[in-house]
Amino acid sequence: MWKSEIGIKGAVVVATRLKERYQKEVVPRLRTRFAYRNVMQVPRVEKAVVNMRVGDAVADPRQIDKAVEELTLITGQRPLVTRAKKSIANFKLRAGVAIGAKVTLRGDRMYDFLDKLFNVALPRIKDFKGISERAFDGRGNLNIGMKEQLIFPEIDYDKVEKIRGMDITIVTTARTDEEARELLRLLGLPLREAAPAA
Repeated sequence: MWKSEIGIKGAVVVATRLKERYQKEVVPRLRTRFAYRNVMQVPRVEKAVVNMRVGDAVADPRQIDKAVEELTLITGQRPLVTRAKKSIANFKLRAGVAIGAKVTLRGDRMYDFLDKLFNVALPRIKDFKGISERAFDGRGNLNIGMKEQLIFPEIDYDKVEKIRGMDITIVTTARTDEEARELLRLLGLPLREAAPAA
């Protein structure tokens, strides 16, 4: 659904829809807008990191398995289980206990995930008006917090035991937020315009 097949001398090369769009449409428009002299100066998306915190795994370790299963479905890649670095008595947390899962996506998997995020998942959020321009960190990276995993089409509503949030970080090679904003906007990220200062 997200990929287009291109035949080259009998072989079939699978190229993601978003990657094609970046190469054919986004690069020329960014070069014109920011007057890059070299194509290597044009910013690109380097990686996407999806992180899911599972605080209730301290009491019930099976919750980690469920989170890993859901993240695998969403991203198409098996996540890394993250563990507590030190003990915190107030949270009944001991060092080395599994408390989350994270996936780092690069290449075609990353483009597939971003395509799905921009065009399917984000529009499914109730009363969604776009991602705030304040979500950029000042170094050309975007951080998005999700309240539930149900917005992704792979998650079966009936099989979900608990609603979990996740953090998505999109890392770009852009030097400024303005360049990163334009790059992601051209790739299809729905952005909410910042309110004018009073």
